[in-house]
Amino acid sequence: MHKASAKKRRKGQTGDRVLIKLPMDIENKSMEIIEAELKELGYSIPTEELPLVKRAIHASADFDYAENLKFVNDAVRCGIDSLKNGSRVVTDTNMAKTGIHDRTLKLLGGEAVCFMGNPEIAAEAKEAGTTRAEMSMRHAAGLYPDAVYAIGNAPTALITISELIRKGFRPALVIGVPVGFVNVTESKDEALEVCAEYGVPAIIAMGRKGGSTIAAALVNALLYEASGNVR
Repeated sequence: MHKASAKKRRKGQTGDRVLIKLPMDIENKSMEIIEAELKELGYSIPTEELPLVKRAIHASADFDYAENLKFVNDAVRCGIDSLKNGSRVVTDTNMAKTGIHDRTLKLLGGEAVCFMGNPEIAAEAKEAGTTRAEMSMRHAAGLYPDAVYAIGNAPTALITISELIRKGFRPALVIGVPVGFVNVTESKDEALEVCAEYGVPAIIAMGRKGGSTIAAALVNALLYEASGNVR
């Protein structure tokens, strides 16, 4: 009996359940489950936004993203168009940068960049008495004014982007999903208002939730749409 059970487990079975092992099969099944549960919960999400909402839920197992992700100024289309044209993606953490699907991004002619670990940025931030996140955004905005900006950790990065937008900065897309308890909700409220007012496409996760994994997941959702799901 024990040998038979072990043999079943080796074949990928647990009791009467057959385990799904291949990565794409797991992802596809996950997306099926997410979409089915969204329908059961009564959500009706616009077609163009659905892949991003599903990807955020897939990265977190949190269905709150069906409600707290806000899209302004044709954000999905603008993000896809920008990535199709080889846009750079600027992140506020190396974790988010690492989570972006590099092969797909490079196939489209783009690259992901993060200046948080740059010693010069750290030195400038210290001298100015501010955060590396703020200084890295100012530096990136000067170099890549039309990039996609994906903020998943530092509210000061998102606050800086809002300040720069008021002064004429026009990124292709702002993804604002910092996570935490201090300055987080305020930074998102401000970013949503500023982007809406100045016509900047934006995707903002309202409330406290977010993170680098969500920032990367949203970029990847756009990349897959832009590339025809090339991995």
